This record gives sequence, structure tokens and C-alpha cells, in this order.
Amino acid sequence: MAEARAARDVTRAHVVEVAARLLREEGPAAVTTRAVAQAAGLQTPVIYRLFEDKDALLDAVAAHVFSAYVTGKARADDSGDPVEDLRAAWDLHIDFGLANGPLFALIADPARASRLPATAAGAEVLRSRVHRVAAAGRLRVPVPRAVDLIRAAGTGAVLILVSMPPADRDRTLADTMFDAVLREILTDAAPLPADDTTAAVIAFQTVVPRLETLSEAERRLMSEWLSRAGAAR
Repeated sequence: MAEARAARDVTRAHVVEVAARLLREEGPAAVTTRAVAQAAGLQTPVIYRLFEDKDALLDAVAAHVFSAYVTGKARADDSGDPVEDLRAAWDLHIDFGLANGPLFALIADPARASRLPATAAGAEVLRSRVHRVAAAGRLRVPVPRAVDLIRAAGTGAVLILVSMPPADRDRTLADTMFDAVLREILTDAAPLPADDTTAAVIAFQTVVPRLETLSEAERRLMSEWLSRAGAAR
């Protein structure tokens, strides 16, 4: 039983790799069960025993490739400058999207993205990087707002670029968009009045959950006060 399961897992992984290559090289239309089976050296019924249908196969491909990307993103080195680390993450995101255009288009589909654990994991990696920016007192908007702005800009930039012929793609479009987001979310990119406490409030909000000298109730109360203070600005 264990040997049969192991053999099935090996075959399934092989099929996913083959389908990922077809998707990358020829686009979604090329990823038919018959084409994948032929490229993998298998009979078509084998594909249906491994995957319910073509959509399930595409889900598996998206999960496989995107999970590997998210894992690499999470392991990225910490340079000591949270803003530069955020820029490095942006560059990695754009490079991944341009190298995997058809796959990125699949992942950008909200219905499919909601089924992929790697989507939530990727969002958490981004949130942790933005959290470090906030802890350094550099963020002028709440962490969730900054994360949403970056994700929206990153997805839009990649989808626009991959819709263009490769020769017409201008990578600086993505850089310009990111700079615009930074001007919106960073204190030193768009200076606030000297008496504005927004950055301090946001920075302190990132610290409160780690104040172990306070009780859980006290931490919740302090978080509530800080949220009200931030909303009042």
C-alpha cells in the first residue's frame, strides 16, 4: 500500500512538472489532459485518476510553482533596512510574474487564488515585511492598508506587463508604480507635519502584541486605544 502510494505521488509530481512546463512555454490552452499525458509518457486515463479534471490539474500546477516561489521569498535575507527589503520583495514578485506570465494570470484569478494555501502564505510574508517597516517608524498608514496597496499595485503591474509583447515590456513601469506606493505609505517619502503622531501610533501598534508584561486584556485595550488614536488623525 505504501509503495503504491509513493509511486502515485511520484507520477503525480511528474505530471505537475510537465504541465507547468507546457503552461510556461505554450500557455493555458496547451494544458489539455491529452497533451499533458502525451508529454509525460502516460495514457490519458492516468491523468484523470490523479486529477479530477483539467481545472484541478491547473490548481496543482499553480500550487506547486507558487509555493516554491513563496518559500524562496520567505527565506530572503534581511538587509537591515526594512524599506530596501520591501523593494527587494517587490522586484522578486515582478520578476516571478514576468517569468511565469500564464501561471500568474491563473493565480490572479480570485476564485483560484482562494483555493491555494500559498496565496495566504505569500500575503503573510508581505505582511511581515510591511510590519518591519512599521516597527521602524517609517509607515504612515496602517499595515493592512499598506499590504493591500502593494498587492494591488503588484498584481496590476504584472498583468499589464505580461499582456504586452515581450519586446514592448518596460520594466520601469513596475518600478514607477512601486515608487508611487512608497510615496503613499512611507513617512519620509511624503513628509507629514512635524506634530503628526501617525507613524508613532502605527509603530507602537506593532509592538503591543509582544508586550508580555501586560495581560491579554491590557494588550487588547491598548491596541483599541491606538486604533482610535490613529483613526482620529
